Amino acid sequence: MGKKSKRTPDEAELESELDLKTRVDGDSKKKKQKKKRSHGDPEMEPEQKMSLDGDVKKEKKKKKKSKSQDEEVELEPEQIKTQEEVKQNVEEKKNDERPTVSIAIAGSIIHNTQSLELASRLAGQISRAATIFRIDEIVVFDNKSSSEIDADSSESGASFLVRILKYLETPQYLRKSLFPKQNDLRYVGMLPPVDAPHHLRKHEWEQYREGVTLNEKAPISEGTMVDVGLSKSVVVDQVLSPGVRVTVAMGTNRDLDLVRQIVPSSKPREEAGMYWGYKVRYASHLSSVFKECPFEGGYDYLIGTSEHGLVISSSELKIPTFRHLLIAFGGLAGLEESVEEDNQYKGKNVREAFDIYLNTCPHQGSRTIRTEEAMFISLQYFQEPIDRAVKRLD
Repeated sequence: MGKKSKRTPDEAELESELDLKTRVDGDSKKKKQKKKRSHGDPEMEPEQKMSLDGDVKKEKKKKKKSKSQDEEVELEPEQIKTQEEVKQNVEEKKNDERPTVSIAIAGSIIHNTQSLELASRLAGQISRAATIFRIDEIVVFDNKSSSEIDADSSESGASFLVRILKYLETPQYLRKSLFPKQNDLRYVGMLPPVDAPHHLRKHEWEQYREGVTLNEKAPISEGTMVDVGLSKSVVVDQVLSPGVRVTVAMGTNRDLDLVRQIVPSSKPREEAGMYWGYKVRYASHLSSVFKECPFEGGYDYLIGTSEHGLVISSSELKIPTFRHLLIAFGGLAGLEESVEEDNQYKGKNVREAFDIYLNTCPHQGSRTIRTEEAMFISLQYFQEPIDRAVKRLD
């Protein structure tokens, strides 16, 4: 083994100084690098740098997006208003197009009754049938010839029937104001009530009520007092003459001192889907039933009923989609007589007056079915076909 060379004291001192200097320089370099990294991190790993760059870009996108959202928020009220208007217009259009079902009845059916009481009972049965099956309109038409109900009355059977049907459809608390005492109304108190949804009791609260305008001073100048069948009359925001039947929007607030609004009588049906009774009108002939239709565009599907009509089971009957459907019932001699006596149908077959002519009770045991009986049978027969047609429309 070789011998170790001995260092002189001077060399040892010099080496010690060099080591110290190297450590100091290294520490200072580390400090500088640390300082630089804290400011800019120039010596970061590529992956870290990419990650940070991506975060910065995402942050910028977020800021840009939030800025655009803020701009959209500023436009929002107008946009919401426009959307609401469009939605309202669509809803109104949809409501206007809600399908209706009307029935037409020959006033001559009254001529078959032997007394005013029986005539009143007959009218009561028709009113009940129309209400049970949610009929929207009853049209009572006259034939060419008309006769008296009894010796004390000179009006046709159709006019009598119209009056009784209107009376029975009216809520009880309004009848005294809207119908003066008449001989024709002598037996209406004996008839079963139709009990429709708008025939509300005093303790019942509904968002709509039928009322009649009163000849009383309202607490506001531009208002009218209305009796709606509650413990206290309400004020509406219109000036109307007394004795007018109106539909009042009551809302949910039961404070009777609040000013209410008058709405169209179709509103409960259109807005809340409630059955709100039937309308009644008079027609001089069968052809007038169709010509004087109150609905825009008229009736788009006409159904005639007779024992001479087609025999189709209710499950197989297909009624096309409709807006305003009308079902006609004949008098003592059927719709055939009504067509023969109408100048508008001269030389025409009864089937030509309707889109379809049906026998709704083909296996009858009696030789005759009275109109009030035929109404219950037929309206039940048409229930499912009408429902199917309405569902197709929706």
